[in-house]
Amino acid sequence: MLKKYKNVRFIKPAGLDLKDRLVSVNRVVKVTKGGRAFGFSAIVVVGDEKGVSGFGLGKAKEVTEAISKAVEDAKKNLLRIPLNKTTLPHEQKGKYGGARVYLQPASHGTGVIAGGAVRIVLEAVGIHDVLSKSHGSSNPHNVVKATFDALLRLRDAGSIARQRGISVEKVFNG
Repeated sequence: MLKKYKNVRFIKPAGLDLKDRLVSVNRVVKVTKGGRAFGFSAIVVVGDEKGVSGFGLGKAKEVTEAISKAVEDAKKNLLRIPLNKTTLPHEQKGKYGGARVYLQPASHGTGVIAGGAVRIVLEAVGIHDVLSKSHGSSNPHNVVKATFDALLRLRDAGSIARQRGISVEKVFNG
């Protein structure tokens, strides 16, 4: 999923104060000749609440084992998200499968106006003021991936200035 983004750089988890948040746990059943075999899949978002975040999926026969596998997977996929203080640099849409997510920056003190999986991802990243709307599928896996799609499409003023070959001071001072 992450190969289509140009600006994505993975971050090493060493030295970061990461907090993991469980998005959902799903019980799955495999019906065999000998009966039913139950398993669990968990999706977890890990972040330092300062712009670094990632998500992971874990599957196991026990819930705790599935969660720990998901946390390890999430730590392998840590990404830096551009922030503008406590909000986003600009509005952005993200999509994955049938899930669509719209994120809009908000003024200081607004809070995180988001539901379910989107809220968990935004809080793990460290965004405190944002408006969001989720359309389409409410499947937590697809909503998390759609939210990360929107976050990875964000660009800060510095990266756009470098791409255009001008200084950042020129952008802000006119």
